[in-house]
Amino acid sequence: MNNGLFDASVWEKAWKEDPKAMANKFKAMGMNPHTSFDHKAQVFNEEVFSSAGRDRSERIIGWMEGQGVDFNGLTVLDVGAASGGFTVPFIERGAKVTAVEPNVPLAELFLKNTAGAATGQVELVHEAFENIDIAARGWLNAFDLVFVSMCPAVFDWESTEKVISCARQYCYISTSAGVQEHSLMNEVLPLLTGREVHAESSDMAYLTQLLYLKGYSYETIITREAKSKELSLEAAAAEVMEMLPLHHLDGGEATLKVVTDYLHTAYPQQQVVVRQGGRFGKVLIKLQDLNMYSRAAAGTSGKSADSVKG
Repeated sequence: MNNGLFDASVWEKAWKEDPKAMANKFKAMGMNPHTSFDHKAQVFNEEVFSSAGRDRSERIIGWMEGQGVDFNGLTVLDVGAASGGFTVPFIERGAKVTAVEPNVPLAELFLKNTAGAATGQVELVHEAFENIDIAARGWLNAFDLVFVSMCPAVFDWESTEKVISCARQYCYISTSAGVQEHSLMNEVLPLLTGREVHAESSDMAYLTQLLYLKGYSYETIITREAKSKELSLEAAAAEVMEMLPLHHLDGGEATLKVVTDYLHTAYPQQQVVVRQGGRFGKVLIKLQDLNMYSRAAAGTSGKSADSVKG
């Protein structure tokens, strides 16, 4: 009945070799995760700093604060910082942030968004985290918090250990927890494949199982997040065609005709409301206080980070 359920090496190998794991899907498509986002950088930045985007980052940060993370004076390594959607609220709370972002357009937007920070409060490292020698850089156990949100820098257990090794107190990682939901793709895919869309893999499942087997203490939460947008039939067809490689499907003329015919039949009003999102997992790994956090106890006892173990 065990079948490797409690064997960490089985899970490490499975994650690394799973063709449906996100990093392997990108690799099979020939996508470079550090440049493929170039044309969407400005739109992404606008979404991140919109009212809904700021609310999302505040919910996530609030969840971390509810587990005892105090950002005032905290040193943070923000891996895959993008245009600064989390770095900005971190520094607003008094943290000192080292941000890693290899994408050129996003890095440029990051510098604009953090231009008002105090001198020495923010540093941008314009490199891919995977290529950084953390020992030579002096990053081993160097940061109070390592923060990795939906970033391709975490793609197997070896890469997970690398980000954790930079942290002293906490390491936050978020990733996909199931199939990415796209209402229009969910409508079109059965026409192209003859089968319904269902979850085939989950980076979050590998991550949490290995954290458990490796003996880490952590808090975790799975949420469903979604957003909507309205597209013309032309834009909707283009978006579907762009996403087909993720599903290992041909984007030829025959496929385009199936998609276009469906859109004209299903959406005679010429506008398509697309709901996009999915299930996402968040993990806060605790490296010092390993017991369950209590706000009441923290507020009355004044205990240090080293006062309770296990």
